[in-house]
Amino acid sequence: MAEHGTVEYATAAGNDYPAHENTYESFLHFAFTGIIHVVNLLLGLAIGGVAGHWFAAVVVFIVAVLGLIAGLLSGSRTPSYAAFVLCALIFLYSVLS
Repeated sequence: MAEHGTVEYATAAGNDYPAHENTYESFLHFAFTGIIHVVNLLLGLAIGGVAGHWFAAVVVFIVAVLGLIAGLLSGSRTPSYAAFVLCALIFLYSVLS
């Protein structure tokens, strides 16, 4: 490297660590809610495609979308958990009956 100039480092004015933590928490919440939504969609596709119960699959799709929207808007993981439990129960009922 050239040694003919002074080295300048970029410095940030202030500490924005709380903003970084908030962004990270938002990313984790979005990722968690998205993963649960994809799992619910896969349960619905298994109900419809494998078991042949398309009416129950449509119900699972609606519950999955409602859980996704409520989870993203509220900032809580509870709607995602509730949607997953409902979809899993519908899946078990459709497959075992």
